[in-house]
Amino acid sequence: MKKAIAALAAAMAVSAFADLKIGVVDMMLLVRNHPGYEANKTLLTNTEKDYKKRLDAMKTELEAIQEEGRKLADELKNPMLSAAAKTKAESDITSVQTRFLQQQQKMRNEAMRNQQELSDLETRLLKAQADDLKKRIAVFAGKNGYDMVVDSTAALYARGMDVTDDILKAMDVDPKKARAAISDEDK
Repeated sequence: MKKAIAALAAAMAVSAFADLKIGVVDMMLLVRNHPGYEANKTLLTNTEKDYKKRLDAMKTELEAIQEEGRKLADELKNPMLSAAAKTKAESDITSVQTRFLQQQQKMRNEAMRNQQELSDLETRLLKAQADDLKKRIAVFAGKNGYDMVVDSTAALYARGMDVTDDILKAMDVDPKKARAAISDEDK
């Protein structure tokens, strides 16, 4: 009796799924061909370049402090230096070392802050892009009677269910060109 009930339940589940219209999409292809993809990529690249310029300026300042310390150390080696001048040079070296360590710490903090800001920006841009793609997929699914559209990486096998090209067309993207561009990037 239990086997009959289990078989009946399984048959009902299969028939319920048989009536579903399911499609799959290549989300990576959609993301890379989203209208905002190139602009987002450019924004991230330019932001990263700006951060690098700031760090390079800080590095230049750090090197100048280091050079100042070398000159003071060379001056301290001078045997003709008076005791007062020697004391002042030692004090100046200590001051330079302190400034050097402060600049190093400032540079490390700036690098970590820049990396976090860049990561946050990338996350926000990807989320906005993903939200837009979800809306576009929902509109497509609604217009074409799909009950479910899933990422192709979640489906082990989905013969004849790929709707990526249709969604690319809805985004005014030529699917052949989009796939060719991805193939070129992967080489």
